[in-house]
Amino acid sequence: MFFRTRLERFLEHPRFGQFITGVIVVNAVLLGMETSNNLMLRAGPMIEGLDKLCLAIFVIEIAMKMVAQNWRFFTFGWNLFDFFIVGISLVPGAQGLSVLRALRILRVLRVISVAPRLRRVVEGFITALPGMGSVFFLMAIIFYIGSVIATKLFGADFPEWFGTLGLSAYSLFQIMTLESWSMGIVRPVMVVHPHAWAFFVPFIMVTTFAVVNLLVGLIVNSMQDAHQQEAGDRTDAYRDEVLTRLEAIERRLDDKK
Repeated sequence: MFFRTRLERFLEHPRFGQFITGVIVVNAVLLGMETSNNLMLRAGPMIEGLDKLCLAIFVIEIAMKMVAQNWRFFTFGWNLFDFFIVGISLVPGAQGLSVLRALRILRVLRVISVAPRLRRVVEGFITALPGMGSVFFLMAIIFYIGSVIATKLFGADFPEWFGTLGLSAYSLFQIMTLESWSMGIVRPVMVVHPHAWAFFVPFIMVTTFAVVNLLVGLIVNSMQDAHQQEAGDRTDAYRDEVLTRLEAIERRLDDKK
């Protein structure tokens, strides 16, 4: 029990976390270097050796956490994420599967846990997910209605853009992003259908300027709430610390009496 406590304190030490974060960043750089044929021809064995060393450190880290935390190891989300990524690297034959091998780069996401501002952004994004789901559902309805209308109106004359429901949805998505929407799609359509602007302009106004900005607003509000909660937690911690010190001073004064 004492050994587990000491080991858990060692794992929770800031310097150990900084060391693991450094290894994660180095491993990410190594995985990027492996994509260069020139670098692999010049220093392939060294890069692969360092990559295996990083993997060994990850395995040791996971093993130490499992020993220290016992069954509680599987109650932390980041532990499960690390265990999954490291487990993929150890699966026989995984070295031959580029997709599984590349998934180790996801460990760089742990940098978020040591960067308060990044953590605040992620917390705000996660908090906004329920509201974003409703907005995405609304956008899906709008896209479906727009795709049906566009296919019926423009599908016969422009089958490459609006020939099927799927092509219409993709073309409308391109229009929503304002990527070559005017000269690339809308103006050619207006040559055959002069009043097509009456469909495309309201669609852009609703999707690009209304629904998308609604998503941005949800994320910003969630980030502000997360920031306020973090500030409140710091205030509570400071207040508890002050109260503890005052109680200690009061006990000393009582002892002197």
